[in-house]
Amino acid sequence: MRLISFLLNNEARLGVEAGGRALAATELLDSGPRTMAELLERGAAGLADLRHAAHPSQIEDRGIPVGKLALLAPVPRPGKVVAIARNYSDHAAEEGLAPPSEPAIFSKWSTAVIGSGAEIRWDPELTSKVDYEAELAVVIGRPARHVSVAEALDCVLGYTCLNDVSARDLQFGDAQWMRGKSLDTFCPMGPVLVTADELPEPGNLEISCRVNDAFVQAARTADMYFGVAELIAYCSRSFTLEPGDVIATGTPGGVGHNRKPPVYLRDGDEVVVSIDGIGELVNTCRFEGPDAD
Repeated sequence: MRLISFLLNNEARLGVEAGGRALAATELLDSGPRTMAELLERGAAGLADLRHAAHPSQIEDRGIPVGKLALLAPVPRPGKVVAIARNYSDHAAEEGLAPPSEPAIFSKWSTAVIGSGAEIRWDPELTSKVDYEAELAVVIGRPARHVSVAEALDCVLGYTCLNDVSARDLQFGDAQWMRGKSLDTFCPMGPVLVTADELPEPGNLEISCRVNDAFVQAARTADMYFGVAELIAYCSRSFTLEPGDVIATGTPGGVGHNRKPPVYLRDGDEVVVSIDGIGELVNTCRFEGPDAD
């Protein structure tokens, strides 16, 4: 299934998308989950019930065009956003770094999360070096603690696109990365969550990023040092991954900070993260603050 979260009468709702149209889960299933949070609470049984009710032909006939909906991130407020640094060979190489011996973990505040179509906003007086990072995001569907690599993919609800927007001057000016990675709106996700049964091989997906129609990143998830299952198993040895938690699996080479000269995002730029089988996450950049005009 292709799941979305969207606003209806200023409330978050869960929907199922097919053929560019979507229906609320409550219209597909009596007592269906109203939100992604409710679906996560119902676990595998709730997902199976919704999948059984979600007939693509019905959605395409009765659904609302997705382009007319105010999309939220598929998981509008994840409990954790666990991010992985330098997980692609060309990204490590452009930074002049040796292959990592184990995953490098940092995090992003969940208040940074926005959906496709929302604006990436920042005060140019606070940061002048804002960068894009296209990433495959993994959404956890059941608790994972001390799981093996062989068991790890069974804990996945699905996958979506993520842009690990980064204020490089704050990221590298602070003692740690949290602030530069977590400004409000700096974690776009979407447009949909594709359930794991429809993407059984997350380790070989095409991923790219465009800024104003110019390709700036292009790779395959096969280029990751640590695949999805390895990342889940590694994280679960240290802390519990809970339903709705997100793992951002790292970005390919081509980020603006490492270009010569560096190229950073500006007011009005459109950033598009695309992943094979998922779709396009589209966001426009806007300056904010007293001197933004």
